[in-house]
Amino acid sequence: MTQTQSTKTATPTAIYSLTIAPACVLRGRSAIAQAGDAIARLGKRPLIVGGSNSLATAQPYLQPILEDTGAGAGARAGTGAPPLQSAEIAYGNDCSEASLEHLRDAASNHQADFIIGVGGGKALDSAKLLAHQCKIPIVTIPTSAATCAAWTALSNIYSEQGAFQYDVTLARCPDLLILDYGLIQTAPQRTLVAGIGDAIAKWYEASVSSGHSEQTMIISAVQQARILRDILFQKSAIALKEPGSETWQEVTDAVVLLAGVIGGIGGAQCRTVAAHAVHNGLTHLLASHGTLHGEKVAYGILVQLRLEEMLQNNQLAASARQQLLKFYGEIGLPQTLDNLGLGDITLKELQRATEIACNPNSDIHRLPFKVVPEQLMAAMVSTTAPVGELRIKN
Repeated sequence: MTQTQSTKTATPTAIYSLTIAPACVLRGRSAIAQAGDAIARLGKRPLIVGGSNSLATAQPYLQPILEDTGAGAGARAGTGAPPLQSAEIAYGNDCSEASLEHLRDAASNHQADFIIGVGGGKALDSAKLLAHQCKIPIVTIPTSAATCAAWTALSNIYSEQGAFQYDVTLARCPDLLILDYGLIQTAPQRTLVAGIGDAIAKWYEASVSSGHSEQTMIISAVQQARILRDILFQKSAIALKEPGSETWQEVTDAVVLLAGVIGGIGGAQCRTVAAHAVHNGLTHLLASHGTLHGEKVAYGILVQLRLEEMLQNNQLAASARQQLLKFYGEIGLPQTLDNLGLGDITLKELQRATEIACNPNSDIHRLPFKVVPEQLMAAMVSTTAPVGELRIKN
């Protein structure tokens, strides 16, 4: 048998660090009630960080296991160990530098030895970054399926006015993620729809930026993104009609867990491209703050596909855009600026958003072709255009 040898010569490369997954994931209906052991192992003085509404919603789920050393703390039962000495604090309006300073003071004053993050994406990003800065463990408890923030080793920083500023890579994924379907189901259905929009972007961004990679881990991440897309195409509509059902749980897992896996395996190259760049630009418009992260990202996917169609005459992108428009119509994701509540923004405001989305450090430059603000603007106002309309030469 002839042994096939690679014609490529291995060369020294940089050392890459992958933060793939939380140390432990507990999922199921009433998962929080069964998490006493896992939480108690992390420390004795947790600071609970979340939004005001999320803290109130999660309180009936969390309080029993924080107070009841008998029924709630498992291994601590019968030992005479005192209840966990917890304190809670609202993170503020955004995951901002100012709010992080306030949270660090609270953690120091409480002498917190671990953090419990409760809420949506910005609350969990705040909690994760706080734990990272304080060098203490972190538990994430999502209260909705709007993002995969509960999983990832990444936090997005915004201004006090809600405009995206930059992201921070964290040292590790959370020490414990608790996905309680009962708690998730209390969230408005709109949050799951937005989560579907955020998660499905993994395929459309990763396949463009990294689809031709020969690196094993990136190939794996891209293929997982394709599987994620297919799951969401097949099951989202049913899940939304049957909240709490097995299909609904599978879609929740896809949005919160599998989407995080893809970012962990693929690293930065499989996270964000033009769809998230459009989101980041839109956050600088006050009128966009009434829409959810995943809603803006979902619209951004259409913009990205429109760019590929207009600048490269990419017929696969054109077909994919039509497929997504149908899917969005079925589950209620935005297709246009008007759907995002931005139908009345001025040309100057739109230009500002596109200039930010195209800044030199923007993820939009991971596309395999150059994009300038004028081209992006044309794509943003034609997301529902018939195939073949308004082709622009690059």
